[in-house]
Amino acid sequence: MNQVVVPTFTLNDGTEMPQIGLGTWKITGEDAVRVVREAIDAGYRHFDTAAMYGNESEIGRGIAEAIAAGDVTRDELFITSKVRNEDHGSEAASRAFHASLSRLGLDYLDLYLIHWPWPQRGLYVETFEAIAKIQGLGTVQSIGVANFYEEVLREVVSKTGVVPALNQVELHPGYSQAPLRKVHEELGILSEAWSPLGRGLLLMNPLISDIADQVGRSPAQVILRWATQQGISVVPKTASRSRLQENIQLFDFELSTGQLKQINALDEMRGFGRVFGDPLTYPGEV
Repeated sequence: MNQVVVPTFTLNDGTEMPQIGLGTWKITGEDAVRVVREAIDAGYRHFDTAAMYGNESEIGRGIAEAIAAGDVTRDELFITSKVRNEDHGSEAASRAFHASLSRLGLDYLDLYLIHWPWPQRGLYVETFEAIAKIQGLGTVQSIGVANFYEEVLREVVSKTGVVPALNQVELHPGYSQAPLRKVHEELGILSEAWSPLGRGLLLMNPLISDIADQVGRSPAQVILRWATQQGISVVPKTASRSRLQENIQLFDFELSTGQLKQINALDEMRGFGRVFGDPLTYPGEV
């Protein structure tokens, strides 16, 4: 498998992070170990997991095997995990971080996120303060959030004085999160897209297919390039060896300004929008 050299984005703390990573939601067991090894072989250095995914041990095994085989060094990798909703709060978040680190078999994490704000419980500020303290101890390089909307994002910044390095949110054509991305730009937060392919639904969109024909690429490559070209990090999930290689082949072509505008205009069309849970209401009342 031919390796791709992936360019990086610079986080607000100066850390360099590969522009594309592998999302690992619903990849479990031996599949997770295999996919990590195959992804490293293809050129991936950025891996996104979470305590909620139930696969940290297997992701860690895949990383350990790749390092032992000489395929990669730990310093070359960028590993992200996230604190579960159940572990919000100062003491619980600290325990959860160390449990994730142990399951992954790592000495440090590159990025640790609050998975969801859970506004009904109201512990997201306390939880962010807790992971900021962990960052000060040196076992995590960068800290951030996921699924945070403007109000809770600004509250975290104003109450802690710490700006998250990254906010990982649902983001894809038809739901480009343009207003939130403006807030991110103002505050110096990197936008990262989970499910950037909209659970695969966008791969059959006629506009995406037409642009793919124009540039001689696959619909998935067009969507992922649309994001990275606009300064958005992506963590598409796949367990397929061929899709791993396809998804990372993004950096030897560009979309035109007109093509980017056409894709952005899908936000205004009916039938598009959020596909997954709304962070205003998920996971719900305490």
